[in-house]
Amino acid sequence: MTDLHSYEPANGHGLKHDPFNAIIAPRPIGWISSCSAAGHVNLAPYSFFNAFNYKPPLIGFSSTTWKDTVANIQETGEFVWNLVTMDLAEAMNATSATVPQEVDEFELGKLTKLPSTRVKPPRVGESPVSFECKLSDIIQLKGADGTKAEAWLTIGEVVAVHIDKRLILDGVYQTALARPIVRAGRRGDYFEIRPDAMFDMPRPE
Repeated sequence: MTDLHSYEPANGHGLKHDPFNAIIAPRPIGWISSCSAAGHVNLAPYSFFNAFNYKPPLIGFSSTTWKDTVANIQETGEFVWNLVTMDLAEAMNATSATVPQEVDEFELGKLTKLPSTRVKPPRVGESPVSFECKLSDIIQLKGADGTKAEAWLTIGEVVAVHIDKRLILDGVYQTALARPIVRAGRRGDYFEIRPDAMFDMPRPE
């Protein structure tokens, strides 16, 4: 038999770092721009992020506390997801700082605000891909026993997409060409997606 480290999360993991985030990895980064009803702009990264549906295209992120981003989206019903690439890693990290609502994270990351076409929150001008989204739902998560968690899953429908044409070859978007970074475990572990790490494995007919 394999020698296993087994544990029940409710009783602790018994390791130096909780392995949960490192096992469910790498994870896409939800770099979310939003605006409050009063017009304050917010930009923040979320590691609990993914896509959930094709038609309509739905993406979502979970915030482990009630943060400005979630409050803004609840107020306005809009947000933008911006792709984080290797070139934008440091800027993204700068926007993760805990700052007062009136502080503009675009300025912290020295980033350009681009106007969106269907929603009010701006896009990150340096990001090669952006999804403009309308709020579909905000769900407070709960455990198996029904106890509510301090976590809110925000789901949005993608209503506009912007892609740098340099990432489209022969009509196909080249995922690795953008060199996106993805979240791993602990406090600061990331991976870069590169073309040399990709392989092709078509589904069975």
